[in-house]
Amino acid sequence: MPALSSLHLDRRLIDAARPARAGLRAAIGLGLAGGLLVILQALLLARIVNGVVFRHQSLRAVMPALIWLFALFILRAALTFLSEIAAHRAAAAVKTALRRALLSRIVTLGPAYAAGERSADLAATLTDGIEALEPFLARYLPQRALIALVPLAILATLFPIDWASGLVLAVSGPLIPLFMVFVGQQAEAINQRQWRQLLSMSAHLLDAVQGITTLKLFGRAREEIALIAQISDEYRRTTMASLRVAFLTSAVLEFFASLAIALVAVIFGARLLHGHAHFFAAFLVLLLVPEFFLPLRTLATHYHARMSALAAARRIFEVLDTVPASHRGTAVPPSGPIALSCRALEAGYEPGRPILRGIDCDFPAGRMSAIVGRSGAGKSSLAAAILGFIAPGEGTILVNGAPLAAFDRETWWRRLAYVPQTPRIFAGTIAENLRLARPDADEAALSAACRRALLLDVIESLPQGFATRLGEGGIGLSGGEIQRLALARAFLKDAPLLILDEATAHLDLETEALVAEAIADLVRGRTSILIAHRLATVRRADQILVMEAGHIAERGTHESLLARNGAYAALLKAVALPA
Repeated sequence: MPALSSLHLDRRLIDAARPARAGLRAAIGLGLAGGLLVILQALLLARIVNGVVFRHQSLRAVMPALIWLFALFILRAALTFLSEIAAHRAAAAVKTALRRALLSRIVTLGPAYAAGERSADLAATLTDGIEALEPFLARYLPQRALIALVPLAILATLFPIDWASGLVLAVSGPLIPLFMVFVGQQAEAINQRQWRQLLSMSAHLLDAVQGITTLKLFGRAREEIALIAQISDEYRRTTMASLRVAFLTSAVLEFFASLAIALVAVIFGARLLHGHAHFFAAFLVLLLVPEFFLPLRTLATHYHARMSALAAARRIFEVLDTVPASHRGTAVPPSGPIALSCRALEAGYEPGRPILRGIDCDFPAGRMSAIVGRSGAGKSSLAAAILGFIAPGEGTILVNGAPLAAFDRETWWRRLAYVPQTPRIFAGTIAENLRLARPDADEAALSAACRRALLLDVIESLPQGFATRLGEGGIGLSGGEIQRLALARAFLKDAPLLILDEATAHLDLETEALVAEAIADLVRGRTSILIAHRLATVRRADQILVMEAGHIAERGTHESLLARNGAYAALLKAVALPA
C-alpha cells in the first residue's frame, strides 16, 4: 500500500469531518464574530481613553461607552465558550464515526487480518489514535479558517486609519504560516517515529501482562521489564524532541510577532513625537496589532497537534484502506437445512501461499462430518474458509448449490454456530457471555441451554448464578466449564450449521467425556462439522475426512477407514487409541 503524504492525510481528515461540518462552521462563525467584536472593543477603548485623557471628559460622559465595552467583553467570552463547545461536539461526532468505521473495517477484515496484527497496536489505534485527532478537529481546523478571516478584517480596519501599519502587518503576517510549513516538514518524521514507538510500547506492555506467568516461570520477567523500559525511554526521547521542535516554533513565531508589533510601535511613536499622528489612531492601531497576530499564534500552538494527528491518522487510514480479501456478497443464505460442498478449493491466509490445495468434499445436510489429521494438516484453515474468514484463491464453497461468496457475511454467520478450541470469554457476567448468541434470551432459555451443555449445576452452585461476574478469558471457571459455556452459547443460538474446532482439546478424560456427551446432543439433527485432533469424539460421525498437507487423503466411516489401514489407522496407532 503506498505511503500517504501529509497533504493527502490532511484532505482525508477534512473529508472525515464533513458529517460534522455544521458544528465546525458554527465554531468558525462564532470565532469570527468574536474577532469582529475585538475590533469594536478596540474602537470603544481607544475612544474612551482619548476622551478622558485628551478631551478631559468626565466619567459620566464616558459611562455609556464603558457599559457597552463591558457588554462586549461578556459577549465575546460567551462566543468563545460557545465556539469551543461547538468545535468539541463536532470533533466528538467525527471521532465516534471514525471509531465505528475502524472497528467495522477490522470486523469485516476478519480474524485472519487480526491474527496478522498485534492486538495492542489495533487497540491503541482505536483508542489513543482516534483521541489524538481531537485537537486537530476541535482547534486546528477552526483556527485555520480564522487566520484567513480575522486578520483580513483587522487589516481592512487598519489600512484606512494608517496604511503604513497595515503594510507592515500585511508583509509580516504570512511569514508565520510559511515558517510553520517549513517546521512541519522537519517535525513530521519525529511525530511518525513517536507514534510508532507508542504502538510498540503498547504491544510489549500487553504481551508482558498476558504472558506474566510464562515470563516468571522462565525467569525472563526482568529482561522483559528492561526491554519495556528501553522502549519507554526511546519514546520519552522522541517525545522530548517533538516538544523541542514545538517550543522552538513558538519562540520563533513569538519573535516575528513581537518584532512586527515593535516596528509598528516605533513608527507611530516617531510620528506622535513629531505631531504627524493622532493619539486615537495610534492607540487603536497598537490595540489591534496584537489581535492581528493572535489567530496566527494560536494556529502555531495547535500546529504540533496537527502533526500528532497526522501521525495517528496514517495508521487509521492504513487500516481503513485495507481491502477485504474477497468480494462480500449481499444475498441471503437459505433458511432451511444447510448442505456444504467444496470444489477444487485452494485457500490460505496470504495471497499466493495456499494452505488448502484441491479440496473436494461434501457436508450433507443434517449429518455429522468429522475432519481429522495431524497438527498443521489444514483442518482449522478449512473451517476458516467455510466460516468466510479466508477467501478461496481457487475453487469455491457451495451452500445448497450457491457460492458462499454470494452471501452477506453477517447473515451467513447468523446461520451457524462456532465453538473454537479456545473460546473467547469476555469480562462480564455469565448471562452476558451467553447472550452473545441471542441477546433477547430470557433466563429460562439460558437455563435450558446450560442444562443441555451440562453446565447448569455449576452455575446454580454459584452464589450469584447467571449474574456471576467472570474475569477476562473466563477467570472464575475451569477449562472444562469454559468449554461447556461455549457449547451452551451454541445451544442457545440453535443454528442449522455447527462447526466445532478441537472443542475437547486440552481437557482431561473425565471432562472430555462430559463435553463429548453435550456435543452428541448438540449435533443431533444439524449439519455438523467436527474438527478433532483427539479421535475419541469422531467415531459416531457419518463421515470422516482425513487431511494431510492441505488436501484430503482419505474419507469414509470409522469402520471403513480402519479396514483400509491407511492414514486414519496410522493416526489411531499414533495416539494409541483402541479401535
